[in-house]
Amino acid sequence: MSTLKITRIDVYQVDLPYAGGVYHLSGGRTYTSFDATIVRITTNTGLVGWGESTPFGATYITSHARGVRAGIAELAPHLLGLDPRRVDRINETMDAALVGHAHAKTALDVACWDVFGKSVGLPVCELLGGRTNTPMPVISSIHVGEPAEMRQRVAEHRARGYLGHSVKVAGDDPAADAARITASLADRQPGEFFIVDANGGLTVETALRMLRLLPPGLDFVLEAPCATWRECLSLRRRTDVPIIFDELATDDASVIQLVADDAAEGIGLKISKNGGLTRGRRQRDICLAAGYTVSVQETTGSDIAFAAIVHLGQTVPARSLRCVLESRDMVALKTADGEFEVRDGRISAPTAPGLGITPRLEALGEPVASYF
Repeated sequence: MSTLKITRIDVYQVDLPYAGGVYHLSGGRTYTSFDATIVRITTNTGLVGWGESTPFGATYITSHARGVRAGIAELAPHLLGLDPRRVDRINETMDAALVGHAHAKTALDVACWDVFGKSVGLPVCELLGGRTNTPMPVISSIHVGEPAEMRQRVAEHRARGYLGHSVKVAGDDPAADAARITASLADRQPGEFFIVDANGGLTVETALRMLRLLPPGLDFVLEAPCATWRECLSLRRRTDVPIIFDELATDDASVIQLVADDAAEGIGLKISKNGGLTRGRRQRDICLAAGYTVSVQETTGSDIAFAAIVHLGQTVPARSLRCVLESRDMVALKTADGEFEVRDGRISAPTAPGLGITPRLEALGEPVASYF
């Protein structure tokens, strides 16, 4: 293997306005824009790799955008001179330099995979285990609102070809949330899939009351119902509604604990929350071995983050893959181009080497930090 070394790391800060104006989440959390960190890794041969990490504000999980860039400042000097293709060694180096801070490590890890693919002329999905050749259904993100409004937004996404819908609930009132779910699923079509996502906003009591108020026969899975592990387990023992974990499953250890506790039927695997593609690949395999369904998603993000979603999702067997998140739909700024067209509600990974993206440098502006 020819010598390949990281010689420079550039960091960009980009504001991504929410495309829908104001995004409403449980607990009264609102978001109008997302602070993206985009990384460019340059090698001694001139090969360049790109990665992105965009937290969902500072109130979703223990991460925030300025923390991403502070973490990269700690990590970047340790990666100079290393071979970006040795992704496990890259991650070991990052872990030795900085404990935790998965969001900071993600952008660097994804950029290394982009270089790796370009260096061997293969798309990243082939390096992650090989593509399935099955187009993947994309899922929308329907934020909290009045029932009729949410029903309309589901209809709008359905008209655009979406096969899956992630419907948010507020956690403030069981009857109001039951009405939101009922309205959002009112026009459900054959083949559609619904996630009801509480983002940890329910207690066991309010979750049970909400579920009891629903009309019979509604077909959905409940994602991230409660804020703590104990509460989610308690709810799991009291309902036959399938549960999937998200915010509480953030690393290898928590995913293993999820399986050991028989705590869920599936997982929402968000790449930056879980530390990048190297860790995502490992956690994918744990979940598949456990018989889980997998949704490959992101906290949020632009075209670069979406490319990573698509490549990892493309490696999940079709029977186990529930959906991939169309994160581009959430933001109003396009940061890169590539062959990522959604057709009839489905998408396939491109065949170009690496992530298959060409960043729009005019959208990124000048680097806010460089390490060389």
